[in-house]
Amino acid sequence: MRDAIGEGYKTALKAGDKRRTATLRAVNAAIKDKDIDARGQGKGPLSDEDVLVLLQKMVKQREESLGIYEKAGREDLAVVEREEIAILGEFLPKGLSEAEVDEAIRAAIAKTGAAGAKDMGKVIASLKADYPGRIDFGKASGRVKAALG
Repeated sequence: MRDAIGEGYKTALKAGDKRRTATLRAVNAAIKDKDIDARGQGKGPLSDEDVLVLLQKMVKQREESLGIYEKAGREDLAVVEREEIAILGEFLPKGLSEAEVDEAIRAAIAKTGAAGAKDMGKVIASLKADYPGRIDFGKASGRVKAALG
């Protein structure tokens, strides 16, 4: 992932795409900050999974800002946030559809042998391991609860 972001940055820089360049520069800076923090704690550089979490966090921040700008009637700033969300989204894995999420939940329940609501943690852990970054777990937890109940 780190290489893909670096290549995207170089391409944007050569093409003179200012928005894309600035967005990917911010991503690279955030990755370097996290690498430095990890090094201070005696850990190695960020894994692809850690970079994925970082990108998801950046998208979430921009979505929150977008909501604020839209409520305030600042369409000029909202456009910037939408563009940045789209750029960051190019580096995220494609999310699962509703039907795919339901199927993944059924498979995780079968895989873990979950029998009731008390096993919900096992099912969620299995989904997180099998589908990192591809499922919105805020929404999926209710569906897992319903499937187990």
